[in-house]
Amino acid sequence: MTKTVMLIHGAWLNSLSWEGWKARFEARGFHVVAPDWPYDEGDPADLRAAPRQALTKIGPKAIVDSYMRQIEALAEPPILIGHSAGGVWVQHLLDRGLGAAGVAIDPAPTPGVALAPHAIVSALPVLGDPFSGGKVKSMTREFFHRRFANGLPEDLKDAHYDRYIVPTAGKVYWDGVLGGAGKIHWDSPVRPPLLLIAGGKDLIADASMTRAIYEHQKRAASVTEFKLYPDRSHWTCLEPGWEAVADFALDWVVEHSVAGRPPVAAGAGRFADAPAPQP
Repeated sequence: MTKTVMLIHGAWLNSLSWEGWKARFEARGFHVVAPDWPYDEGDPADLRAAPRQALTKIGPKAIVDSYMRQIEALAEPPILIGHSAGGVWVQHLLDRGLGAAGVAIDPAPTPGVALAPHAIVSALPVLGDPFSGGKVKSMTREFFHRRFANGLPEDLKDAHYDRYIVPTAGKVYWDGVLGGAGKIHWDSPVRPPLLLIAGGKDLIADASMTRAIYEHQKRAASVTEFKLYPDRSHWTCLEPGWEAVADFALDWVVEHSVAGRPPVAAGAGRFADAPAPQP
């Protein structure tokens, strides 16, 4: 069984958002890596004060390709756990046959799945600006309080915003609407096992959208499961009780993880010579 975990963050966050999960998994004996998206590394306060204009060139394909290269550099196929847009990147990476198993938590809009109402409303601050595809966007504190972290106690919201929120590229949103990192092969014979986790109070990525993704993904040859936390929001990885979500996710992938699988594209992955597990 693999002992390596890769944590993949979503938009408006960087790898610091996984600090609790990383420490918790390491305490269980796992080697945990949490790479940043290109140009997202650094202290969130510094990034908010001086947004990096290089972000305007970074879209879904560049981000997924960056993670693919880092996976291929690892000694073994990792468990992949992603949140929000990171949950979409996990699906693309698994679709390439990479990783031992994956978890997509509150996944953002995924190619081939219709947008749900809350996802549309929450994207308006970016997509409502027709020129935002060439801009670096910043999340307002009010949006964070009201929609992004609506499940977080009020007395923690400002501290969490200050510690974790970073600017993001409008290109990620626009490219995502237009197809993102490409098509996902729902009936893939090589996709590793996948768990989809949804929050019933998520105002960014509706639970109904996550369930719709599950209905597509369960066509793959390997196991696919759906888990709903009715009382959790999009901030589920950091709001009180996150430990139970983390433990459930890790226990699930430990149970279902398998040896590396051959990637969809010939020669695209380091583990191409590993035998494909049987359904």
